[in-house]
Amino acid sequence: MRLRTYASFLLLLGILCAVPSFATVFSSLHGVVHDGQHFPVKGAAVILHASDSGFELKAATDTEGAFTLNLIPIGTYRIHIEANGFASVDDSITVLSGTRSALHFALSVENVNTTVSITGTEDASDTVTPTTLVSRADIDETPGASRTIGMEMITDYVPGSYMTHDMLHMRGGHQTTWLLDGIAIPNTKIASNVGPQIDPKDIEQLQVDRGSYASDIGDRTYGAFNVLPRNGFERNREAELVISAGNFYTGETQLSFGDHSEKTAYYASATGSRSDYGLATPVASLHHDATNSESAYLSVIRNQTAQDQLRFTGQFRHDYFDIPYDPSNTDYQYTSGYYNSFGLRDAQAESDGFVIANWVHTISPKAMFEIAPFYHFNQSNYDSLPTDLTVSTTWHQTSNYVGAQADLRAEVGKRNSFSAGLYSFYQNENDLFGFVVNDGSAASQPNTSGKENAGLTEFYISDHLRVNQWITLLGGMRFSIFQGGLSESAAYPRIGATVEIPKLHWVLRGFYGHFFQPAPLETVSASVLNYASQQPSGENTFTPIPSERDEEHQFGIQIPYKGWVLDVTNVKNRVNNFLDHSNLGESNMYFPIAVDGALVRAWEMTLRSPRLAHIGQLHITYANQIAEQRGNIIGGFTCSLPNDPACDPGNNDYTPVDHDQRNTLNTGFTASLPAHIWFSTNVYYGSGFVNGLAGTGLSPYDGNYLPVHTTFDVSAGRAIGERWNLSASVLNFTNHRVLLDNSVTIGGFHYNDPRMVSAQLKYRFHF
Repeated sequence: MRLRTYASFLLLLGILCAVPSFATVFSSLHGVVHDGQHFPVKGAAVILHASDSGFELKAATDTEGAFTLNLIPIGTYRIHIEANGFASVDDSITVLSGTRSALHFALSVENVNTTVSITGTEDASDTVTPTTLVSRADIDETPGASRTIGMEMITDYVPGSYMTHDMLHMRGGHQTTWLLDGIAIPNTKIASNVGPQIDPKDIEQLQVDRGSYASDIGDRTYGAFNVLPRNGFERNREAELVISAGNFYTGETQLSFGDHSEKTAYYASATGSRSDYGLATPVASLHHDATNSESAYLSVIRNQTAQDQLRFTGQFRHDYFDIPYDPSNTDYQYTSGYYNSFGLRDAQAESDGFVIANWVHTISPKAMFEIAPFYHFNQSNYDSLPTDLTVSTTWHQTSNYVGAQADLRAEVGKRNSFSAGLYSFYQNENDLFGFVVNDGSAASQPNTSGKENAGLTEFYISDHLRVNQWITLLGGMRFSIFQGGLSESAAYPRIGATVEIPKLHWVLRGFYGHFFQPAPLETVSASVLNYASQQPSGENTFTPIPSERDEEHQFGIQIPYKGWVLDVTNVKNRVNNFLDHSNLGESNMYFPIAVDGALVRAWEMTLRSPRLAHIGQLHITYANQIAEQRGNIIGGFTCSLPNDPACDPGNNDYTPVDHDQRNTLNTGFTASLPAHIWFSTNVYYGSGFVNGLAGTGLSPYDGNYLPVHTTFDVSAGRAIGERWNLSASVLNFTNHRVLLDNSVTIGGFHYNDPRMVSAQLKYRFHF
């Protein structure tokens, strides 16, 4: 009763005054227009136009030559300024979420056509967060990035990000947050679903933030994916049909519609896909690995008044995955006794849907308020054949989230930006777990249901103080109250600073902060890990686990030079109650756990070029990363192997986590050629993940790490007129296959992806 009362209050509070603790998708641009003698130019017309759509904002300068543009979504833009008696100016600008750019534009009586490119991690002097912005064009042209379950839009551009055992990892973990229009989609699960939250074909811009968040950003330390969805402003009663096909009997189809009036725009899509290759396989060959996906998406934007914008977004998606297996009972996976997937026919079905409504109100040119109620449904059902050996497992998870977020941002004076808010949701969790031991070696666990309710309320205050033109200070506090199986709270500071070196325009940044990450509401308890135990049926099947707490230290530097932008970051993250996963014997399934502690250290680098020889652009990302854990497992399962030293009480030595990979490198180049032809490549290098069988004598690989792996991807396309577009891509061109990891998670061991060849046709038409 106490929890229900709290949840009711929490929900009411969230809907009435709830606020985002996560970044808005909007930013503002403040500028000053002056002549060659630095006198202000009054009445100059300012037009900001999106590079990839018809979105446009207009303003005029005041008596001081100043103008302000609010409600600017993240993305790349062209800004055009003109005034009587002066030559016009055209600049290129990249806008990141939650920033307030301050730029100066000089008009000349002579012909002037300048280009000011603020690329890469733009507004570096206004944020301590290392950021990567991925555009619609990047997604279309990067090999494999537009696939329904593709993650290349992240892994090819974000240092320290990679896929292993079918999960996206960043900075040594996989607790990440997806935001849509700046609204966080709540999810306390740990990698229970495969693939991106939103189909890449429905994304207009993607901003990836890597830690060092101000207090208005949420708690998933390892990464935040802020999505600006596609909208109808780029279309005029136009539809687009996308059809692709490839090897492994792969096919995808999407039909989308979009239109806009002066005040309203909408975009809607329906997508279906299937393939005989879905999840990473335990051996090089493919067996029982089909997948299919269906989704529907809708976005509506209405500029109700000059001060009010309304947004509605809804999506429902269903994915099905066969779990691949090893057809041999003679290879080392089977004969070692460590793990085998021989004869298994497991499957996972996932459903996910959300509805988000967002009202953004401009109170004044210097203040903005935003409120957004939301609902999120997430389901993941894992099932085994009843005859599976040794264990046939059932693990169903269903979550419902309802809540809201809001945000108040204001400029106080000329140098101070203040924001405050609250983020709140109520969660209902229903789980089902059971297993059958088919070889008679132990007792089975009948299917048992677990139910849990929880609520999260987080308040924050945040302040940006621009001490002068070169120095910015950032500070804030975040207050978290979580009530569920375990009730926890936290009040954590976050502080940072940036210093821009005059003339060179190098930007130094530093950050220190704490984070509180709510854990999954429940997991299967340690008492059922060793299924030989004879606990009463259904007793202690489910248990809560403690939430993760992180302490992050980070510093970095951004160096621009003639259109090139080099960004280097060093990060150290100390973790208590590290959230991870473990498996139940040979059940082929993984479950959330909490480890006593972890330490993640990394150097990260990104390099983006200007347009080279008027042809193409180069990007490079590199990370040197060490991800280690210490102590025993303190929540959920204890260990999957008897006598594992990692489970000895008091073990405080740091050992690499299963997804530790010391060096990763991506190098890509995209070229625009004559006859409307484009060409894109990416080379990925990974130094190898931890060898889970090192020192056991069971692995054919020596050393503590598995083999180095390198893949080469390529894509090309051509626009034919205004309506047709043809493209093709090849992933892992050389079909170089290695054992990627031998940790035991979904599907057992995992090889890297095989060569995947596909062709795509786009046709745009009026309706």
